Amino acid sequence: MRLHLVDGTYELFRAHFSGRPGHRAPDGREVKATLGMAASLLALLHEAGEAVTHVAVAFDRPIRSFRNDLWAGYKSEEGVEPELLAQLEAAEEAARALGLVVWSMDALEADDALATAAARFRDEVEQVRILTPDKDLGQCLRGRRVVQVDRMRGRETDEAALLARRGIQPESVPDWLALVGDTADGIPGLPGFGERTASALLAVYGHLEDVPADPARWPAGVRGAAKLARALEEGREAALLYRRLATLVTDAPLAEGLEALRWPGLSRERLGAWAASLGAERLVQGLEARPARWAGPGGAPPPAAGQGEARDVAGREGT
Repeated sequence: MRLHLVDGTYELFRAHFSGRPGHRAPDGREVKATLGMAASLLALLHEAGEAVTHVAVAFDRPIRSFRNDLWAGYKSEEGVEPELLAQLEAAEEAARALGLVVWSMDALEADDALATAAARFRDEVEQVRILTPDKDLGQCLRGRRVVQVDRMRGRETDEAALLARRGIQPESVPDWLALVGDTADGIPGLPGFGERTASALLAVYGHLEDVPADPARWPAGVRGAAKLARALEEGREAALLYRRLATLVTDAPLAEGLEALRWPGLSRERLGAWAASLGAERLVQGLEARPARWAGPGGAPPPAAGQGEARDVAGREGT
């Protein structure tokens, strides 16, 4: 049995910027992103290699979180197209119409919900699969027990793949992001620090506070060590703040236990009503034309626990 944890906000944004044509609901709302996200989730639920049995979707709603109180430059809704922001509620409704558990995060972020669920349930399942390319989720990886999946690139990352690509362990990911920055979250990083330098330091020292101030003690081969050591010393307080921003919460108040995350299959009535409200009946008609997993006696139930071994993705890489 595997647990699939989906970054719904990422899926919504990805659908918005895709090449899909626009679509307006009968009431005039633009719902292209919502329908694209729903189509992506339906594809996941019916993908034979994934064999989804337990799944939840997390959303940022609103996009701001407690991190905005710590750092004014942290990601927010500023600059996001109003047409996309207006679909956050509709996206959650779409996920629920598919029979999925939805975590709507307010003071915390969707990533905090994913990290919490991964930590809470990793010992109860064969594998936790976190479906997002966000770099910060790398801190959640545990061997092959917790992996990260970038569906768009067909890339799966486990702890060994992270080490091979970045040269660091999962627990060093927040430190690494503090040094190199994360444009997706508005974390600037420290001047002069690139990925290789940050990896070289953290591969040896693990965390920012353990990196020596004396550049002579740094790993051989770090170019411009003296200048970078000064930048780190002068920016150490800022770097520690950036690390806090990049550190995910693992005790978010999620009400559901593992069994509550079992996907019951699609409800024809519920899905049909939702599709009709958006003028998207063709989405349901497409399901009728192929083997869909419908709930109830007349449908094909999700595979039993234990079915569907984790796929090995050729050429696994880190995100």
